[in-house]
Amino acid sequence: MDGVLVDSEDYWHPAEREEIFPAILDGDRPDLDEVTGMNYREIYAYLDEHYEAGVTEAEFVEVYDETATGIYGERVRLLPGADEFVTDLRDAGIPVALVSSSPPHWLDVVLDRFDLQFDLVASADEFDGPGKPEPGLYEAAIADLGTVPEHAIVVEDSRNGVLAAHRAGARVIAYRDDHNADTDLSEADVVAEGPEELFAAVRQSIETVRASASGSSGRSG
Repeated sequence: MDGVLVDSEDYWHPAEREEIFPAILDGDRPDLDEVTGMNYREIYAYLDEHYEAGVTEAEFVEVYDETATGIYGERVRLLPGADEFVTDLRDAGIPVALVSSSPPHWLDVVLDRFDLQFDLVASADEFDGPGKPEPGLYEAAIADLGTVPEHAIVVEDSRNGVLAAHRAGARVIAYRDDHNADTDLSEADVVAEGPEELFAAVRQSIETVRASASGSSGRSG
């Protein structure tokens, strides 16, 4: 969701860099790419292990929740054309999932605010296992959609997200924008810049997957 469906990373990155991390870390601070794409509870564990968090997990979660309320409820904008694109895919019989490290109550704010519908909404908060960059969250979502990894297409904008989708065996489209201009997205199959290029890459990937599936079916027959 963050950085693709909505432009929330434009607000999260400055908030983490200028407000949140200085307030909760006693010493050095991480590069944002280290934690972007991770669930916020796992961010706390990572920071506490590597950077000596100066607050409890409960205090950390409270800070993130307060920040999220303003970002998702008031500030974020939907990726131009995203709602129509998702609707078109679903109308064509292509199931679309929202798989996110954000907790369900953050997702609900965005879904309600922009009146978005998906065939599956999966949050790392409800997944019994490690989140991104590990592949389990995507593996579970792909299975819940009733498909297989080689037929799944994932759009991601963070290194942790790209790694998770790649490790799950999906075809990965990385979305490049100002907030991740320097992020290593090299594990993606395709890198797209801007909404139109992203939508075109998804359409092309759908055709690639269909052709591959058709070829496999023909050979097995």
